[in-house]
Amino acid sequence: MKITVIGGGGVRSMFLAKSLAQRAEELNFTEIVFMDNDPVKLNIYGKMAKRVAEMIVPGICFKLTMDAKEAIRDADYIITTIRPGEDEARCRDERAALNRGILGQETTGAAGFSFAMRTVSSLAEYCELAKEYAKPGFKIFNFTNPAGVVSQTLRDMGYDFTYGICDSPSGLLHNFADLYNADPSVVTGEYYGLNHLGFFSSIKLNGQEIMPDLMNDPRLYTDTDMRVFKPDLINHMGCILNEYLYYFYYRQEAVDNILNAGITRGEVIRDINKQMTAELSGMDIDTDFESCLKVFEKWYGRREAAYMANETGVRRPEKEWKFDIYAKDDGGYAGVALKYITTKLSGHDSEMILCVPNNGAIPELKDSDVVEITCDIKNGELIPHRIENRSEIAMELIKRVKIYERLASKAIREKSISAAVDCLMVHPLVNSYSLAKELVETYIENNREYISGWK
Repeated sequence: MKITVIGGGGVRSMFLAKSLAQRAEELNFTEIVFMDNDPVKLNIYGKMAKRVAEMIVPGICFKLTMDAKEAIRDADYIITTIRPGEDEARCRDERAALNRGILGQETTGAAGFSFAMRTVSSLAEYCELAKEYAKPGFKIFNFTNPAGVVSQTLRDMGYDFTYGICDSPSGLLHNFADLYNADPSVVTGEYYGLNHLGFFSSIKLNGQEIMPDLMNDPRLYTDTDMRVFKPDLINHMGCILNEYLYYFYYRQEAVDNILNAGITRGEVIRDINKQMTAELSGMDIDTDFESCLKVFEKWYGRREAAYMANETGVRRPEKEWKFDIYAKDDGGYAGVALKYITTKLSGHDSEMILCVPNNGAIPELKDSDVVEITCDIKNGELIPHRIENRSEIAMELIKRVKIYERLASKAIREKSISAAVDCLMVHPLVNSYSLAKELVETYIENNREYISGWK
């Protein structure tokens, strides 16, 4: 079985390589290919990923390439994680919004639309290559942000072999497993909503409901990614929230915190990545991998410690960050794809959370709407759970943001300035015709290198 990663020169490539290598023999991966069109990043982060895989499974067939066609040829599964415009474009997108008093944030905020404008055409090209060269029955798992808009647009373009994946919901479930000293496999959740905008209506440990206990556990706000919320909001909502809902339910605090910090999340990541890449560029990965790994751990640890810190004013607990090559993999976004592959190969039923067409699971939405939701996997098919106890307040936000995603898809597919203005105008974090118009004009101008023909 061949698995290909498009965007294999990204900073997080070692995590992907570790996940894939630890399951390579079990899942019979005969070939793993990491492809990237940036030779510098591929030669640093791709090469480090290859080294990690070879340390876990000596003799593994792990290839690095800049040739997309060869990377995709005969692939059974493809993971896409690309970033057209790199970190600089993200910073520009987020600042354009922030300068107007609007939360940018590249997935939930206005900047996500600009990111999708740059990204979809590239992903569509890879989808077309996959149709021509990948193995029949192939699947594409897309981790490229904003996963909600991107997944909706690709599906609307007819690429029904694509699935959006995100490690945020599964990461929370792993957090809860750690609280109970339990194996992550016995902690499950009924999750519904959109990417980075979801709600847990139930969380179970060994089949027993634990959400009320979790909500009253003070460790929820110190030892998990729920630390960004205050207990009164959780009690008010009566459920567990995806951490990205912080940007909606504490909108003004987020904007004020970023302005007070003087630096956005995108700018933090850009600066860290730039310094890390510069330091690693002067080192020899082949002969001194251990030193290279220490450099990576230093810089990536700073990135992790700063996660949502400027926006929320809450930092993760200070601790030395290590990349343990041989420790059991905790999943991450590769784990979502691997869970699907494992279930399909085993022939056993399972469940997972990912972005799929609604198909009646949430009655208030269209069947064709892409939602992020708990699904059953049966014979390789993904069947979203029908969510019965939906919160009216949660659904109001879900429906509003889904309208934004539908219009964003329309705008990108039709290159429509009018639909682009509509999509940002209805976005809860913009909510203004004049500001939406200004942002669309700015984003079209900033993305001239990546888009054309908008009218």
